[in-house]
Amino acid sequence: MGGDTEDSRYMTMEDGSMSMEREQLSQMASRQITFIDHLEKALMRIENKTYGVCRVTGRLIDKARLRAVPHATLSIEAKMGAVK
Repeated sequence: MGGDTEDSRYMTMEDGSMSMEREQLSQMASRQITFIDHLEKALMRIENKTYGVCRVTGRLIDKARLRAVPHATLSIEAKMGAVK
């Protein structure tokens, strides 16, 4: 009977591990869906000829920022709150 307790404890640990893995996969999938949504919106801005324009300042977003974050809608200044 002692083996039953150890087996159930092992199964509980295994279930917890699988649950944690499922949660991590769910979070990764959610981040990917959000990223794809941002990219689709960036494509719409390209079509509308508003891509690369800061939505706060109305000025062009630096190319280096767009290379790093292709779906950026804010300049560094606007993102950091330096724009009033």
